[in-house]
Amino acid sequence: MLMEADLPEDIEALRAFAHEQAHILAAERAAAAELALAKGEADAEIERLQSIIDAFMRHRFGARSEQLDPDQLQLGLENVETALGQARAAREAASPQSRSDRPRKSNLGSLPAHLERIEQVVDIENKACPCCGDTLHQIGEDVAERLDVVPTTFRVLVTRRPRYGCRSCESAVVQAPAPARIVEGGIPTEALIAQVLVAKYADHLPLYRQAQIYARQGIQLDRSTLADWVGRAAWYLRPLRDHILERLRRSERLFADETTAPVLDPGRGRTKTGQLWAYARDDRPWGCNDPPMIAYVYAADRKSERAEAHLRDFAGILQVDGYGGYAALAKRRQQIQLAFCWSHVRRKFYELADKSPVATEVLRRVAMLYAIEDEVRGSSAEHRRALRVERARIVVDDLRLYLDARLRQVSAKSKLAEAIRYALNRWAGLTVFLGDGRVELDSNTVERSIRPLALNRKNALFAGSDEGGDNWAVIATLIENCKITDINPHAWMTETLTKLANGHPANSVGELMPWIAVA
Repeated sequence: MLMEADLPEDIEALRAFAHEQAHILAAERAAAAELALAKGEADAEIERLQSIIDAFMRHRFGARSEQLDPDQLQLGLENVETALGQARAAREAASPQSRSDRPRKSNLGSLPAHLERIEQVVDIENKACPCCGDTLHQIGEDVAERLDVVPTTFRVLVTRRPRYGCRSCESAVVQAPAPARIVEGGIPTEALIAQVLVAKYADHLPLYRQAQIYARQGIQLDRSTLADWVGRAAWYLRPLRDHILERLRRSERLFADETTAPVLDPGRGRTKTGQLWAYARDDRPWGCNDPPMIAYVYAADRKSERAEAHLRDFAGILQVDGYGGYAALAKRRQQIQLAFCWSHVRRKFYELADKSPVATEVLRRVAMLYAIEDEVRGSSAEHRRALRVERARIVVDDLRLYLDARLRQVSAKSKLAEAIRYALNRWAGLTVFLGDGRVELDSNTVERSIRPLALNRKNALFAGSDEGGDNWAVIATLIENCKITDINPHAWMTETLTKLANGHPANSVGELMPWIAVA
């Protein structure tokens, strides 16, 4: 701020001083206008990008949720949110406020308590009062927490085993036995093997890419070496997958689904199409406390005999999509009752909704069923059954009459007729949920468990052999059970591999199950 004493006394000097101040003021106003324009442009860009994100989210959660593939959605959101971060940085740079004056977004207290805290003190150098020169004393502090990372750090675990001899009888040599290992004579600890497994089957990172990452830290590991570790671990872990599958067979209700697993066929120089079959149980929607579980099994084809071999003496309700192999299985095995999936019915009509008022009407009625399901989710099986009988049965019965009538009015060769027949031919299985509160409206439970397999397939392209497909099924089973039980797969895998290497009894693998860790 200018004081009167700062002004020159000479008239010409005063005139020159005023002219200079006018130029300075004009420059400041121009700069402020430029900053305001830049901030306005940044605000407009942020608003535009946010509207794109909102549109993406409507595709994900709104009525048009089936239009975008979930993986494509995530990739799209990543790119737009990255651009949004860039626009925010531009707005902050254009703001005339100093950084210290801006309201600070603090993460204080929001970071997990178990993480190591590294204290960093940012203090003033001179602690003398700028007014009187007296010593300053602390009256408080601002504390901010930021999330930091140390890239994957390798270390060498050195095991020393002293040998002891006796001076009286020199032939006696005593030494502690060497600790058991998954890879006898090899260099990896069980924690490193677990890291390789989780990176490949949970984070979908192929082994050759992992080898490249390790090489950046000076650790030269061939892809074939990592593959050997994975194969040895799969041999140890296979009894655990088989135990889960056996427990699933004893359930009264199961979900089943399958997805392709391309496998290299060296004899023909190309890939063949194997299948990964998924069997799941999750009774939490009707209040049951039994742990959810999932098992994958590899097979060379999609024949219904495969599911029959996997399920063996299973007796109960099998919730599935419309694949005809399950109908053939139920026909051969009278103790199996099929419950079909309303989500697949809806999907058939959704594809026609833009051009067909009939399809739109069917979707509206199916949406009524899902609205009822939202109300009863988590309640007891009996309450679910009673409310379905009271409210959902009317919707289902009216829908059956509507479909029958419309089928007679449309061309038998049309896509709409095909969608109607898909529903009517499976009507008995689609209505099982009305009489049993433990049955779900769709098979989305198992479809969600198929998604990680598809991601791994997308990154790995194909399995190298049928044996590789089976190893894939074994390890993916255990990884997915960790995820649905909400425990850290790396921690569980490390502990489990260590126990198996140390000779955990084969008849007690039930003690190693992921859900035991949180029971």
